[in-house]
Amino acid sequence: MSGVWAVFYRELLILRSRLGRQMANYAISPLLYIIAFGWGMGRGVTMEGVDYLAYMLPGLLALSSMSRSFSISSEINIARFYWHTFEEFQTAPLSPAAIVLGEVLGGVVRGFLAAAVVAALALVSGVGLHFGAGLFAGVFLNCFLFASAAVLAAMMVRTHADQSNLTGFIITPMTFLCGTFFSLDKLPGWASAAIETLPLTHASHFIRASALGQPTPWLSLVVLASYGCVFFLMAVWQVRKASI
Repeated sequence: MSGVWAVFYRELLILRSRLGRQMANYAISPLLYIIAFGWGMGRGVTMEGVDYLAYMLPGLLALSSMSRSFSISSEINIARFYWHTFEEFQTAPLSPAAIVLGEVLGGVVRGFLAAAVVAALALVSGVGLHFGAGLFAGVFLNCFLFASAAVLAAMMVRTHADQSNLTGFIITPMTFLCGTFFSLDKLPGWASAAIETLPLTHASHFIRASALGQPTPWLSLVVLASYGCVFFLMAVWQVRKASI
């Protein structure tokens, strides 16, 4: 556990040094989505029986926590390709699991901070969301799986430009297709079935149900936990492979 704390503490120090700028940055995209889609296009519109803004905000919780948790990959790439500090972790008496878990927890913290910003915007917008254990669990699993995916992706790419390509091909499509802004019922059957396999779709389902006090979609919880375990184990394997 001391090894995990060492890696995690480094991430906290980096985050603390730029916390003010980060929090302001975390607020920009959700605020623009709220103004453009929630107040602009969505005024007077209902989606799945609820006001559109109330429907969209849980999707923004899932989206923001995903993107900010995954952003830990950029930090790892900088540490690998420019500062060469990630190699110090690999040569230190730290297990690959400790390195991955420390980095993942750093991503989880970033994701929760982004989710907290969206929750604050929801309160300011007058949307009453249920901030209970279910919502906390959904955000945590979402952050954990995408932070694990970020470590995996960072260890697989060969250049910083490759990381941008991964983000463009994977994260950006999920941003707009995984039920964050509209119901998947609006899509053709084949497209809806394909999108239901993506992790952000289940994060949106579970977080929205918890935030709106709807019945818990237990299948989505199982899918999120399964994705998290698979990504974490694959990340550990990649770090171990890179250390050989």
